[in-house]
Amino acid sequence: MTDFRTRAAEWLAANKPPAIEGRSREDIVPMAKDFQAKLYDAGFAGITWPAAYGGQGLGQAELLAYNSVAKDYDLPDGPFIIGMGMCGPTILDLGTEEQKQRYVKPMLRGEEIWCQLFSEPGAGSDVASLQTKAVRDGDGWILNGQKVWTTNAQFADFGCVLARTNPDVPKHGGITMFIIDMHDPGVSVRPLRVMTGNAPFNEVFFTDVHIPGDNVLGAVNDGWRAAVTMLGHERVSIGTSVGPKSDPLAFSSLLETARRDGRDKDPAVRQTLAELYVHQRELQLLTIRMRQEAMAGKAIGARGSVAKLVGAQVANHGADVAGTVEGPTAVAWDSSDAAAAELATSVVGVPGIGIAGGTNEVQKNIIGERVLGLPKEPQVDRDVPFRELKVGTQRGE
Repeated sequence: MTDFRTRAAEWLAANKPPAIEGRSREDIVPMAKDFQAKLYDAGFAGITWPAAYGGQGLGQAELLAYNSVAKDYDLPDGPFIIGMGMCGPTILDLGTEEQKQRYVKPMLRGEEIWCQLFSEPGAGSDVASLQTKAVRDGDGWILNGQKVWTTNAQFADFGCVLARTNPDVPKHGGITMFIIDMHDPGVSVRPLRVMTGNAPFNEVFFTDVHIPGDNVLGAVNDGWRAAVTMLGHERVSIGTSVGPKSDPLAFSSLLETARRDGRDKDPAVRQTLAELYVHQRELQLLTIRMRQEAMAGKAIGARGSVAKLVGAQVANHGADVAGTVEGPTAVAWDSSDAAAAELATSVVGVPGIGIAGGTNEVQKNIIGERVLGLPKEPQVDRDVPFRELKVGTQRGE
């Protein structure tokens, strides 16, 4: 194990990519693809993924060893977080042998970027109320509808999309998951600009998009199971991700800021920084435990919501600490101060962490019902055919 860690440390030191701070997403994508290919060739991509599909076939110990040295670098892995964290693991869980052979290795080499297409304007956290529909067309399907809040859609080559394939059964029973080529005719992507000034999300529109029959991921009309599988991977991925070394809301960054401003001797600042260190360390340990359990074959299941919820709460705490350390500068900064601008952007971006992948309230419901075994909330629509529900555009019918 020492040899693996040493080899990873030496390789990263010799091959670290150019700084990504201040670069646009468009600039980062080609750099990210080049670095990911080198990472794969060096044996550090897909460390725990099966060797039969291009992974390294190694264990959790090797992954932890790599992560322990990689955390000291700002790696350009943003374009791949959806593929590596959500779509890839779901394909490995539910995909056919042909799908695994076709998609997993190019994903690990950074040759193809993926996105996840779940949320809709009329079905946000209630994913099962989606209205994008796919109808049979010979051996394939024709897809029409709209998705929203889609991360990386502007760069994506493929996506995992949920569509309604049977409106005559209750809403959870008539859904299918498909793999879609984002370059197909009829797929259009429009960026969504948020209050940070950036456009990290997109609207995606489908107009008579043809999907081959063998692009069904899982089984027809069993897409809710596929969605739950992917959402489980998503919650673990979001909740247990470790921010880049330069994350302005990381303990180390805020400590450096406090020292720079001469505020590190202030008892209030010291107290809040100490609390943040404890919370971020707790999240890190939770990450290690869940990944070890997953590698040991123990299902994470609904406990992924714990990681997702804690991750959002720790990010929110980081924003609070930034306010204590920087005061008004955290949200009203000198335009010539790039570091202050980056900190402010991170602070105003924090509320989105508590929404992406299901709101904190959704996570609490999942934890209450599936982890703690509390009674379920009343669900008056659970046994009603979807076409009879007054949801989204059906409200006016």
